[in-house]
Amino acid sequence: MSLQAIVQAAQPTMRTVYVLIALAGAALLLWQPEMVRDVAFFVVTSIFHVTPIVIPGVVLTAWIMASGAGGQVAAVFNGKTAWTVLASSVVGALLPVCGVTVLPLMAGLLAGGVPLAPVMAFWLSSPITGPALLSATVATLGWSFAIGKMLAAIGLGIFGGAVTGVFAGRAWNRSPLRTNRLVGSFGEAGGCGSPVPFDPLIWRDRERVARFVRSLWSTTRFMLLVLTPAFAAEFLLNAWLQPDALVAYVGRGSVFAVPLAVIVGAPAYVDGYAALPLTRALMEHGMSSAAAMAFLVSGGVVSIWGAMAIFPVLKLKPFLLYLFLAASGSMASGWLFGFLQ
Repeated sequence: MSLQAIVQAAQPTMRTVYVLIALAGAALLLWQPEMVRDVAFFVVTSIFHVTPIVIPGVVLTAWIMASGAGGQVAAVFNGKTAWTVLASSVVGALLPVCGVTVLPLMAGLLAGGVPLAPVMAFWLSSPITGPALLSATVATLGWSFAIGKMLAAIGLGIFGGAVTGVFAGRAWNRSPLRTNRLVGSFGEAGGCGSPVPFDPLIWRDRERVARFVRSLWSTTRFMLLVLTPAFAAEFLLNAWLQPDALVAYVGRGSVFAVPLAVIVGAPAYVDGYAALPLTRALMEHGMSSAAAMAFLVSGGVVSIWGAMAIFPVLKLKPFLLYLFLAASGSMASGWLFGFLQ
């Protein structure tokens, strides 16, 4: 089985998700047609509201793909460990590397002899944010959450890389990859798609312009597909939950708010864009800002879907270290964000 097939099998298929949504919508249409009209109006107005803020991030993502900047990722892993951990954390937080190919990129670097510390730093920081997701966070939750999430991604990467570096002398750290057909099938590490020489002036090359348009359309289409049901879910949460319904569990006064948000974030988190409206709805019903940040960060780095994709690649000890760093770093991010609010 190919890597892409395995990774995709570990994630809920969008076709299944949308079939279920369509069935639920049909049932709701028969039960409460007025609510369906209200949901549709809320979804459309919400999308129009976020569009002006999201556009710059989508355009930047498409430029990065077309210019070949994504193919420069591996260069930051060459050098002294302290520098590479810092650089990997920053690049991972800011560069949109597509989810399927980040796995072979990391495994390819490890197989090529790159130390686990900078790879772990990139692995932890890359799922949390990126240009398009950053702009969507601004539009949905505001600047404080967007900046906080970006800093959390960088901080989590540095924390994870530093802790991993402490164990650099261990055998499992020097050789973290499993020995199996899956790891052996990894091809040359690279960015999304085939490697492209870097050229920022994409308009001079017709193929780069075409790549830009394809990336622009695919990112826009993807965001629409995930935001539409997410906004619908936000409306339904607001309609069915009582005000302050979650205060006792994940509210500001609960000592278990942040750990509980991390525990819930692993199985409940499916996509970074879809999580934003849901988080906003949960906050409106009592979730504290600290728990919300912990939910967003932990969902990106330690979701059950991501863990299922990483487990066949890493040996048990580095895999458990990844889970520990992701969970503890997510809780620390939530507590720090809540303290600074």
